Amino acid sequence: MVGIKLTKWDVVEHLQTDQDMIGYFDACLADGDPALIAAALGDIAKARGMSQVSKDTGLSRENLYRALSGVGNPEFSTIIKVTKALGLTLHASSEPANA
Repeated sequence: MVGIKLTKWDVVEHLQTDQDMIGYFDACLADGDPALIAAALGDIAKARGMSQVSKDTGLSRENLYRALSGVGNPEFSTIIKVTKALGLTLHASSEPANA
């Protein structure tokens, strides 16, 4: 019997370009799950360098890791600071109410 070796898939390893990060974040925003959106920001921050994001936001790395873990519940001000530090923006659009 041949054994199968599995490795953990890490999205951070696949976020190499700005377009990768934008597409990933956009898809998570479209899903609408707040925990997924926070976790996506955490993934993008890790890909860019959490130390730099910490400096740019004025928030500690530990607080960022916790808030953007997907199980944290970051304040909206934290989300805004992180998106700004990452060069991302949030956009609004409308869709039919019954969509």
